[in-house]
Amino acid sequence: MPSLREVAQYVRSKAAGPFWVTIDIFCGDQAAYERIRKAPALSAEAVARVYGVEPGAVKVFEVTALNVLKISFPRVQPQGSARDADSHAGQYFVALLDAAVP
Repeated sequence: MPSLREVAQYVRSKAAGPFWVTIDIFCGDQAAYERIRKAPALSAEAVARVYGVEPGAVKVFEVTALNVLKISFPRVQPQGSARDADSHAGQYFVALLDAAVP
C-alpha cells in the first residue's frame, strides 16, 4: 500500500504558536487529496496515537479548494521549554510519512 510520502506532493510541519503544531499535507490533485483525506492512518485518532496526545485535541481541517489537509494538535512540550527538541516544529511531519494511504 502506498505511503503518505508517495501520494502527497509536499508535507511540512510548523509551530502554530508555543503550544500547537500544524502539519500541512499538500496534494497535487483532487484524486490524491481524496485518498489522503479518507486514509484511516491520518484520522484524528491515529494522529493522536502517533504524537501521544488526546484524540479530542487533534483538529483536522479539510481545505478542499486547495487540495490541502491540515492537522493541528497540542505540543507535548511547550515551544522553547527545556525538553523541547524541535522549537520550530519543522520535523514533526516525519512521523507521518510512512502512514498508509489506500
